[in-house]
Amino acid sequence: MLARLHERKLLIPTAMVLVAVPVLVWLGLWQLDRKAWKDGLIADIAARTAAAPVDLERLLAGPSGDGQAAKSNLEYARARVRGRYLHDKELYFYAPDQRLGPGVHVYTPFARSGSGDVLFVNRGFVPERFKEPASRGQGQVPGEVEVVGLVRLPGAHARFVPDNDRKANLWFWRDFDGMVRAAFGDPAPKTVPVFLDAEADAPGGWPKGGVTELKLSNRHLEYALTWLGLAVALVAIYGVYAVTRLRDDGS
Repeated sequence: MLARLHERKLLIPTAMVLVAVPVLVWLGLWQLDRKAWKDGLIADIAARTAAAPVDLERLLAGPSGDGQAAKSNLEYARARVRGRYLHDKELYFYAPDQRLGPGVHVYTPFARSGSGDVLFVNRGFVPERFKEPASRGQGQVPGEVEVVGLVRLPGAHARFVPDNDRKANLWFWRDFDGMVRAAFGDPAPKTVPVFLDAEADAPGGWPKGGVTELKLSNRHLEYALTWLGLAVALVAIYGVYAVTRLRDDGS
């Protein structure tokens, strides 16, 4: 058999196809597994964001109440917390809006009632003309308030994201420790290392809440069909080539 394939100049193409097709099929099946995982993740996030808000303290305590809440149980959980904004320590996260144009998200330290520990609340979007707090004084609410929003975890510095500019108070990724140092210096107060994306708009309309991006890319079916299609195409091309070689050499 090998001799015949070699004689018909089909040995190397056959070997290549026998290696490539299983790899392509495996890649396609792997992408289908990834699709199932991503579908589950999207459904889980949708359920969390639609659930009734839970006290942040309870979320942080975890199912067993020992304060060991899994990060996977915190991200996108809908929570409520009481405390007061520290408006004089606002930080600005670069976040242009497709409809409203250039602007930032306003991250304000929030001292929790009772414990006094601090987390950052992303109060939402403001356009450049309302970046200065004095231009949106109605939204600088004093005293104790309750905030409802989605829990977000600190981020990592992605490869193509600019460095945070602490001097200019302009942030590009959620560096919780860096943001605490920028707002409070050293020593910093006790903190809760999560962010809370506020749902509601501030009084006066700015900042505009509900800015959490919930759209997760899910192109795994497309990728799976691409790999499996390549496998089918390769087999078809090889079949045509092999038939042609055998017919030509047999004539």
